[in-house]
Amino acid sequence: MANKTITKWGLDPMHSEVQFKVKHLVISTVTASFKSFDASAETIDEDFNGASINFSLDVDSIDTNQADRDGHLKSADFFETEKYPKISFMSTSFKKIGGDDYKLEGDLTIKDVTKPVILDVEFGGIATDFYGNVKAGFDLIGKISRKEFGLQWNAITEAGAIVVGDEVKLFINIQLSKQA
Repeated sequence: MANKTITKWGLDPMHSEVQFKVKHLVISTVTASFKSFDASAETIDEDFNGASINFSLDVDSIDTNQADRDGHLKSADFFETEKYPKISFMSTSFKKIGGDDYKLEGDLTIKDVTKPVILDVEFGGIATDFYGNVKAGFDLIGKISRKEFGLQWNAITEAGAIVVGDEVKLFINIQLSKQA
């Protein structure tokens, strides 16, 4: 049996993005992104099935395109960034389910709450860039309940509309670079 080699992968931040969407007044959607984050993976050779994946982001880098809203999200009403500056994810399973589709399971920590989550992953493939760097691309989507992670704040308008929805949709596009 051939020796299996551990391959390490690091984030290519120039070709990666992290976004989430949440309902506002239950009638429209607000999109937010995080500008500062990191990811790494370890694979057996270049086969991502069974990969170990870690991810973290700087909550203070949140950007909803509206400074007052960003400030509110950083406050104790939501993320409480001074006390909890990072959101982290550590995989427990990464399995190919067919074609380019995978399921990523792991523990997501927001504030001081850790819960298991499952993300759907589409593997974009592996390619070599103009500089000879080997890259791997992934699109991840999933949903979480913000309230389950301690993000409880909400308000109700005079007309009875809820200001912020509970369901948060996650959209993550990641490009990893094979490490030497």
